[in-house]
Parts: sequence; C-alpha cells; structure tokens
Amino acid sequence: MSTRRQFVKNTALIGTGITLAPHLTFANSSTQKIQNLKVGLIGVGLRGTNHLNNLLLRDDITVTAICDIDDRRNTIALELINKAKQPKPKVFNKDEYDYRNLLELENVDAVIISTPWLWHTRMAKDAMLAGKYTGLEVSAANTMEECWDLVNTHEETGSHLMILENVCFRRDIMAVLNMVKQNVFGELVHFRCGYQHDLRFVKFNDGKTPYGLGVEFGEKGISESAWRTQHSLLRNADVYPTHGVGPIAVMCDINRGNRFVSMTSMASKGIGLHNYIVKHGGKNHPNAKLKFKQGDVITSMIETANGETIIVTHDCNSPRPYSLGFRVQGSEGIWEVDGNRIYIEGKAEKSHRWDDASSWIKRYDHPLWQKFGEFAAGSGHGGMDFFVLNAFVESAKKNIAPPLDAYDAAAWSAITPLSEVSIANNGEPQDFPDFTRGNWVKRTPYEWMNDTY
Repeated sequence: MSTRRQFVKNTALIGTGITLAPHLTFANSSTQKIQNLKVGLIGVGLRGTNHLNNLLLRDDITVTAICDIDDRRNTIALELINKAKQPKPKVFNKDEYDYRNLLELENVDAVIISTPWLWHTRMAKDAMLAGKYTGLEVSAANTMEECWDLVNTHEETGSHLMILENVCFRRDIMAVLNMVKQNVFGELVHFRCGYQHDLRFVKFNDGKTPYGLGVEFGEKGISESAWRTQHSLLRNADVYPTHGVGPIAVMCDINRGNRFVSMTSMASKGIGLHNYIVKHGGKNHPNAKLKFKQGDVITSMIETANGETIIVTHDCNSPRPYSLGFRVQGSEGIWEVDGNRIYIEGKAEKSHRWDDASSWIKRYDHPLWQKFGEFAAGSGHGGMDFFVLNAFVESAKKNIAPPLDAYDAAAWSAITPLSEVSIANNGEPQDFPDFTRGNWVKRTPYEWMNDTY
C-alpha cells in the first residue's frame, strides 16, 4: 500500500494510468484539471469498499460522501476513512433514493456506483443529470431502454460515464492487446470469451450456515445472494457479459472503426442451481421447488462490421474452475488463455504444436505494467483494479472522455437483452443497435500507449 501511495505523492506521471487514450465524444469537455478530486461513493459493499481502499491511498482524492442503505457497510467505510486520516464524509442512508441527495452536493465532482445491477442505470443517469463524472460498475444496463438511457443522457448533458471494466486492464490481456496492435496475430478473424465462474455458493448465502453450504437468497440472503440470484430465477439471458466481451471489444476497436452487428444466442437446460439446493438443503426445501429460468451454459455468437466473430459464454451455475475463456485468433496465429498456450505460424517451436505463452506474454508485457506494475500490488484482482481506478480518476480530474465510455457501456451491456430475446425465439439473430448513430465509422480507434504517456 505504501508503494502505491508513493506513486501518487512522488511522481508527476499520474496520467500514465490512462492506459487507453481517452477520446472526445459528442460532449463538451473542459481541459482545466482538478487538483484534488472530490469523490462520492454510491454503494460501499464489497466492491465499493475495494474502490474506497484504493482511493484512500491517493493524496489527490477526498472522499466527501458515501451512500448505502446497509449501515453496517457505512460503518466499515467510515472506519477506513478515519484510519486514513481523511475528513469524515457525509453519509446518506435514509432510503433507496437518498443517493439523489448525495448528487446535489457541490463538493462531489465524481461518483463511483457499486450497487446491485437493477440500480446501475438509474443511478448513473441521475449522476450525469447532476453533472457528476460517473464511474459505473458492471454490468452497466439490464434492458435495451437502459442502454439507450446511458448514451442519451451522456449526449444530452455532456457529463461523462466510464464503465469500470477492470479485466480490460489485466496484465496478460494488455500484453495480448499489445500483440494485436503489433500485428503478431495478423488480420483478426475470431475471438472467444465469457464469464465462467462457479457462483453457486455466492448465490445461496444466508450468512448463517457455513459459507458455501447455504440455500437461501432474496430476503433471506446477504450480499449478492440478496439480489443476484433473482436474475437466474427470472431471466434466461447472459446477465454478466462485460468481463469477457469488454477486453475483446477493445482489441477489435468496437465503436471506433468497428461495431457489433448481430448476435444469436442459445441456452442449455438449467439444472445446476436446483441440484445445489437439493444437495445442501434437501429435496423438501422450499427453494427446491423453484424453477430457475436461466440455462446453465448460455452461448452467444456475435458478428462485427469488420467480419470477425466472437463467441461469448456465460457459465455460473455449474461446478467448474474459474476462466474467462479468452481466445484471440488471426491470419497468422492464435492465443488461448486456458492452457496458457499460443501458436504463431513460422515462429512456433514446432509446426502445428502449441507453445507455452509465458515467454510471449513477458515479451509483449504492456509498457505501463512494466513501469507501474509494482504500484498495482495489493489493489485487488491481480493489480488491475489499480489501473482501472487510476484511468477513471485521471479522466475525471481533466473532465475528458474516459477510455471506456457510455457507448462501450451500452454496446457491451446490450448482450443481456439481446441474448434474452434470441434465446426466447430459438436462437433467432438479433441486430445490435448502433449506439454511436453512425459515428463509429469516424471515431478514433483506441490508441496504443508507450511507457512515457
């Protein structure tokens, strides 16, 4: 932690955290830089507290307000702020809409929203309407209407929104992005990605039984089981696509010279959550009588304007090791995260045989990770939380477009409602809206940073 604090205190290279260059969109931006950014946190659960911990290590940040309806979480946040010797922030905890009073504060320049999914868009919309620079946790939207709300509100107000997709900043992902930009794989053809993570123990947690053995959710649940499991009960859709598709969208310049065009989805049978309940609660438990709508494995195929295909998988209700399932394939070679393997034609050790990808990942390690990786240690999720938060803070201080903007938030999140409709209609292809209204043709692609940016 002291290393990250020294990074902020002793260097003049704060801007290096914007690892993907911000680009102006359709909103007006002021280039006058805020020296000390005043931040309000809406939601201080586990994710919000992680952001708080990283914010408190910076000397260019003051946390001026927090909001959560769970006072246990507010107490934890206040203790952390007091320990960091920052002034006590104003606390908003009266009801679910008390966050709107936080947004009225003049001493809040930017907000970070880390709440249950159903609140994301309405809170982000209110924040932009209030003129706050908005950081929004994933996924950003649940419905197509909400996707358009994010874009329309950004354009109408000029307020910026950044989707806080931390996987875009993962070390191996940025190394592969470096390879993509340096044409190691040749012309891009195909990608695979997804969210493959056994979350059954998270979805059934009442805080009373041993962790991983509970079978309660909703009003009887705590943390994510209080709200996340309900989506599996009622929606047959890929409800959490951005960890996988976000990094791939960056690699193929979605909304910046390329865009998602169409998608088709299908779902397997849904038996995983039922079996888990029977195993840990018995076949006579009331929840064993519920019919979960979400298929255990949801597979979507996306076509892009430039002719690439992307397979996106959602798999959270079955026993399996964690993997985001990344695969990047081009005319000259292929990389797969599972197995940590790579094959580059003409450069592989043996023809038609996989090479260990470790040396390639090391060789193409992103310059920012090479230079500032030590400052990311301990920030969360292998260090990528340092980079995503720093990109947000530096963009907010300059009031410029963030690297991952409202158009990205809309396009990536649209996978949820489109997959739901496609599955309900036997895999019928669904057209992606063009959230840029044609401007993807001329919007500047992601720039590739050198180590002095």
